[in-house]
Amino acid sequence: MTISHDTSAAVAHFAGRLAFETDVADVHAGLAGKDPADAPFTLVDVRSQESWDQGHVPGAVHLPSGKVRLRAEQAVDRGKPVVTYCWGPGCNAATKAALELAKLGYDVKEMIGGFEYWVREGFAYDTASGPVQPAADPLAAPL
Repeated sequence: MTISHDTSAAVAHFAGRLAFETDVADVHAGLAGKDPADAPFTLVDVRSQESWDQGHVPGAVHLPSGKVRLRAEQAVDRGKPVVTYCWGPGCNAATKAALELAKLGYDVKEMIGGFEYWVREGFAYDTASGPVQPAADPLAAPL
């Protein structure tokens, strides 16, 4: 492993990531106690209808990734930043949706960890049957 003494590339890399990524804890904090209309951003779930019905972040807008270009103008407030999410780290649908939204002129970030880490951190979620409060995974939950 080579260690560079010029840290400017590292600073640019990590600043770039933070400019376009957020995590579930930051999203949860941003939504805490707020009506979705008053949230500082619009959270967009890009998973399938079946996945949405099984569970989604309260207040999220459902916009399946294949429908972003067709439905974004009707479903997503252009006046707020947008945060996209899909299932988890093994899914890049949120990245694809974020790219489409950026091409449409939206200020957008991706929620890394996706819905999987939302649940693993013990944050409440909604299902087609009603709300769920999962137990936090001790390996993923904040200390």
